[in-house]
Amino acid sequence: MPTQLDTFQTLADPTRRRIVEALRHGEQQVNDLVARAGIHQSGVSRHLRILHATGFVSVRPEGQRRLYSLKPEPFRELDMWLAQYRDLWEARLDRLEEALEKKRKKSKTSHQEQDT
Repeated sequence: MPTQLDTFQTLADPTRRRIVEALRHGEQQVNDLVARAGIHQSGVSRHLRILHATGFVSVRPEGQRRLYSLKPEPFRELDMWLAQYRDLWEARLDRLEEALEKKRKKSKTSHQEQDT
């Protein structure tokens, strides 16, 4: 396994995505995440180590427990990267909206001419 995973490699794993989704609801310990991840505690711990090493989660010890929570920074970076492509997508949607509006106007005009 490579020592350095990028954002997409980290989130490509469906189990890690389930863990991230569970952590969206707040700080949790490993045992709380086991049921949601659908794998044994050792597997959840392994995925949490990867998420921690790649900066997606932080760990806070509380007595014997370790509480995990999401860190916002990697998600902000991902959002900034996606923003470049969001503009492209939104431009295409704007063009589609314009085309649909022209078609509606043409259809409305056609129906009005038939009624007269």
